[in-house]
Amino acid sequence: MIFDCDGVLVDSDRIALRIQAERISALGLPTTYEDCVRDFLGLGMPGTLRIVEERLGGPLPAGWEEELDDAVGEAFRRELRPVAGVVAALAEIEAPTCIASSGSQAKMRLTLGLTGLRDRFEGRIFSAEEVERGKPAPDLFLHAAARMGAAPATCVVVEDSPFGVAGAVAAGMVALGYAPEGAGEALAAAGATVFTAMAELPALIRAD
Repeated sequence: MIFDCDGVLVDSDRIALRIQAERISALGLPTTYEDCVRDFLGLGMPGTLRIVEERLGGPLPAGWEEELDDAVGEAFRRELRPVAGVVAALAEIEAPTCIASSGSQAKMRLTLGLTGLRDRFEGRIFSAEEVERGKPAPDLFLHAAARMGAAPATCVVVEDSPFGVAGAVAAGMVALGYAPEGAGEALAAAGATVFTAMAELPALIRAD
């Protein structure tokens, strides 16, 4: 079982994308939370920064990324929680588990630590920093499977973004798409079996 982190284990996307929208809008590029969900969810910060600079027509102001990280970190400390129902779901899953995230190891140390989930995955946390290409390429998922000693065809990936689902499918893995707000069309189009509540996850895994 390979889990994405943001939006699947920790409720961080809601917080981080809200602040991204505010900070990008302040650059003179009017951007909504929904815009950030559509364009950046699951992409990772390098890809996000590249798109923002393309839209700006030039480099971001000095220190912009660091200020964004600081603002997001402060909000995480105030607001971050595990995704609803995920702790109970994890307790029912017997298969070996790991994390494969577009986020950095530093970010996951913070988010998983704040939510009490880090010990559940200690030593089995993999970041796109460790591979040449991040999602939607399959590299990260193949890296995670290799480190876990698992054949890709035996792996099930839990994702909440079309980029992540595309990477899982490209790696030859089964993809489950978590869409708690009922907007699973993009996940299904990318190749995922969609579910809307973490309580459904253990039965889906047993079925696969």
